[in-house]
Amino acid sequence: MTVETQKETLGFQTEVKQLLNLMIHSLYSNKEIFLRELISNASDAEDKLRFAALKDDKLYEGDSELQIRLDYDKDAGNVTLTDNGIGMTRDDVISNLGTIAKSGTAEFLKQLSGDEKKDSKLIGQFGVGFYSAFIVADRVEVFTRRAGAPVEEGVHWESAGDGEFTIEQTNREQRGTQIVLHLKSDAKEFADGWRLRSLVKKYSDHISFPVIMKSESEEEDKKGEDETVNDATALWTLPRTEIKDEEYKEFYKHIAHDFEDPLTWSHNKVEGKLDYTSLLYIPKRAPFDLYNREAPRGLKLYVQRVFIMDDAEQFLPLYLRFAKGVIDSNDLSLNVSREILQNDSTVESIRTAMTKRVLDMLSKLAKKNPEDYQAFWNEFGTVLKEGPAEDFSNREKIAGLLRFASTHTGEPTQNVSLDEYIERMKDGQKKIFYITADNFTAAKSSPHLEVFRKKGIEVLILSDRIDEWMMGYLSEYDGKQFQDVARGDLDLGEVETEEDKKHKEEAAEEHKGLLERIQKALEDRVQEVRVTNRLTDSPACLVVGEFDMGAQMKKIMEAAGQKVPDSKPIFELNVDHPLVQRLESEQNEERFGELSAVLFDQATLASGEQIKDPGAYVSRLNRLLLELAN
Repeated sequence: MTVETQKETLGFQTEVKQLLNLMIHSLYSNKEIFLRELISNASDAEDKLRFAALKDDKLYEGDSELQIRLDYDKDAGNVTLTDNGIGMTRDDVISNLGTIAKSGTAEFLKQLSGDEKKDSKLIGQFGVGFYSAFIVADRVEVFTRRAGAPVEEGVHWESAGDGEFTIEQTNREQRGTQIVLHLKSDAKEFADGWRLRSLVKKYSDHISFPVIMKSESEEEDKKGEDETVNDATALWTLPRTEIKDEEYKEFYKHIAHDFEDPLTWSHNKVEGKLDYTSLLYIPKRAPFDLYNREAPRGLKLYVQRVFIMDDAEQFLPLYLRFAKGVIDSNDLSLNVSREILQNDSTVESIRTAMTKRVLDMLSKLAKKNPEDYQAFWNEFGTVLKEGPAEDFSNREKIAGLLRFASTHTGEPTQNVSLDEYIERMKDGQKKIFYITADNFTAAKSSPHLEVFRKKGIEVLILSDRIDEWMMGYLSEYDGKQFQDVARGDLDLGEVETEEDKKHKEEAAEEHKGLLERIQKALEDRVQEVRVTNRLTDSPACLVVGEFDMGAQMKKIMEAAGQKVPDSKPIFELNVDHPLVQRLESEQNEERFGELSAVLFDQATLASGEQIKDPGAYVSRLNRLLLELAN
């Protein structure tokens, strides 16, 4: 039977063209990474076949010995990598090798810094590993056939990385994929047995499938024989004492497609009621899609060393989505589907243990290497802030890992822990004080902090978008309650002297008439007017009612298209301020109303909010300035 072969020439997606151009012209500093990426892809293909064959062992086609083959031809200047994994159909080839499904490429190009060493580290993170072949090859051929497909449905793909590729049907006896690299003149060094062996050892020793090469031995009986070049044992199954740090790091790079070492890791074998092994890592750098809660995430799941799925998200909560690693369980059935995973009590127990493990790793890192923890916080802190709302049972633990900017340091860097804050608390101080605002500068210069400066009380400054929402779920830490300095009545505890309290009560009584007049003048804009104990230098400030929604939260709701409940602020006055005293002596009611409105608008601006009618505020101010000038 003859196969009518149709050779088609197709163009790469625009992003891929840019990427290939970059691979071919820019990333010379670390050429050898191509082999690691291609072997990783081959290993994934073997894993996928092994999983698919659990349901249908005909896919093995009588050959269940899974392996990766590496050959070279010095004279022709070729390197060939062959796997007998799942293989690809024609459509798979077009979608996997002609486009990049993720929006990752555009992001990838955006992240480039021009520093070759740094840039080559990005390749794996963006799922563009196959294209690294073009760093060393000026022509790449791929021969492939999907496991279980007829022999004549093989596919031959070819490209010189110049913006186009050809694809045609071909007869292919063996399932799986073969990649032939026609090396560039300056990359011929890779068509060498010893060089390839050392790279496999360096980058792919831990791959759990054998990488086979022809023996380089000069002995007659061994010459040209097949031999396994890597260890081919699942690293996580070995005892910890037998694994070097370097091996842990290389394994991380393989599973996370990262080029940087991890910050820390934890390898544990659990026996007893449940039987599983976990190897968890904390990365150094956040991936580009960290804040996309829909992006694939999770651990690699194996059952009795058989790969089941890549992104098993059931084993860690969403706020720990940055953690990478492997979990291998003997307690789950081999044909695990996502539905079973979601309803399995074993999964729930492992998830609880994994969550605790990651939080413990972070606590340990914070204690032993504060600098590394700070680096972690700068990358992943905002994600960890989702924790108190999502994980009630670990709230105290998560709170201990949070870091904040503070009036103690006066710097925008978030590096103050709640434990440090509590250590510095004043005698008689019962609460942890904090302020939220849109940005650090607005919070730092807020009038609400005046009395705290005067009393020398530290206040935490929260300016991330998520902060006010997070504080809705954090009511206390270590027995100390949190208090927003711009919400409700301000209780300074025993730090406030009896004299202060008495002065406030007397002032409220003495200036009762003024408070009532302002309440009347601003009745449609304020909930209540009262004397303040918060201010020392400013004339007035706005306070959010105890149970009302804060400004930050309102903005988030509005941005999400939600209806925001109507609420009026409380208007607090510093009756010792000359401006307020001048207002009190004003007899003309119309002018009194104007001055009250100006004070209210100023307080709105000082709290970092928008004025509802900026035009009216400006004309009032101009009238007052003109009167003063005359």
